[in-house]
Amino acid sequence: MKKTIITFLLSASLLVSCTDLEVTPTSFITKENFFKTQDDATASVTAVYASLNIEPGEQSLFGRNLYFLTDMASDYAAAGVSATNPQVRALSSLTHDATSDRVQLAWRQIYNGINRANVAIDNIPNVQGTDVVKTRLINEAKFIRGLLYFQAVRLWGGVPIVLHEPTSINVESLKSKRATVEEVYAQIILDLKDAENLPSTYTGSNVGRATSGAAKAILTKVYLTRKDWPNAILKAKEVINGGYGYALFENFADVFNKTKKNGKEHIFSVQFEPNQAGNGSSGSTFQATSFTGFTATEPADIISDVALFYNIYAAGDTRRDVSYTKQLLNPATGTLYTFPKPIFSKYLDVTNLAAPGNVAINFPIIRYADVLLSLAEAINERDGVTAEALELVNQVRRRAFAKPINTPEVTVDLVGLTTIQLREAIREERKKEFVQEGQRWYDLVRWGTLVTEVKKVTAKNTVSERNNLYPIPQSERNIDPVGLPQNDGY
Repeated sequence: MKKTIITFLLSASLLVSCTDLEVTPTSFITKENFFKTQDDATASVTAVYASLNIEPGEQSLFGRNLYFLTDMASDYAAAGVSATNPQVRALSSLTHDATSDRVQLAWRQIYNGINRANVAIDNIPNVQGTDVVKTRLINEAKFIRGLLYFQAVRLWGGVPIVLHEPTSINVESLKSKRATVEEVYAQIILDLKDAENLPSTYTGSNVGRATSGAAKAILTKVYLTRKDWPNAILKAKEVINGGYGYALFENFADVFNKTKKNGKEHIFSVQFEPNQAGNGSSGSTFQATSFTGFTATEPADIISDVALFYNIYAAGDTRRDVSYTKQLLNPATGTLYTFPKPIFSKYLDVTNLAAPGNVAINFPIIRYADVLLSLAEAINERDGVTAEALELVNQVRRRAFAKPINTPEVTVDLVGLTTIQLREAIREERKKEFVQEGQRWYDLVRWGTLVTEVKKVTAKNTVSERNNLYPIPQSERNIDPVGLPQNDGY
């Protein structure tokens, strides 16, 4: 892998208000003139966070680019006529190859964030400041590094493990060979275990930073992916019983209400603010690519098959009309406009439809509903159906149907299921719950059902076992084809 000597994207405002996660970095400062004070250290970690939501001149990692790989290349999303990039259309039809510019961009964005984290981790110990603050900042950088490696290992399998900033620009010294999947997961777990020592909560402008609860929640997903049921159960219960104050919103729509961001259900989210896409940088583009105005023009991101997805919700399930919409009020005319086909709507800011590039709705990396369903899945796989596992799923279902979350409800609750039936029920709940949240492709791959499920969508019937991983970008292999062998099928 080609490593890059990093210069931080830091602005004067970042240095003045260096705890604020809502700043768009706009200028370059080399580290030789940096890492003097505790403010410098804080700003460096803010730059690590910025790797998740800012991408000059491109779609940011969690602002939409990762969506192409985790959602559009799954069964429920597809490229609409407004998606003119042939590489995007290839991902949608699963005909992409190792030259895909979206796969290359995701690789670069992930390693850019990892490298920023490495620079912060290597240099923060030497700045002036309190050990408590410096340790917290290092563990925040480790959280992001672990989170990014977790994306990488699921997308590509074994990837290069880079843990320190480069000390030479010699091409040979910058090459890194692929590690094994087991080695990558071991590093992820080490980073996230260190991040478990983070604070449990923040106040003021620090809200939205990584917490100990977020580290435990991501560890839950790591262990679930590894089918390490005991540890998945352990970590999920630490999240639930750890006194963090996490809970389901009573109203499912509140998960994507911009006035309730970083609320009780949001364990860790990528932060997006109005005008974040300014200065030539891209924040979230989900609204612009889901909604093309009050016309019949098909958006860039569309539902792949209405019958397989929109129509599967039972009457009264509020998740359908939060995840998709058939109608929107046109504020210019005061009339209700009906779209030819349901459009994605979780990231639509109905108070700001005229400025689609400035959507302020956060992207949820992990929320409390995910922990509940993950715990239910791990218990069912280890112990079979239990009352505890059923109750966890039923809490999510009750909320979906606008029922009191903690009160048994005969019209909604699942009862009397076998282990196989509960397994399928959990998978169905995840399908309905996490639309456009970057979960679907990861879920299908870890369940071993990607090919079976995606083949149900006619336009995606070219899917094969190769699609359980993405190709190592050819541009990376051109530098070191021996150290970066290609995945099967590419």
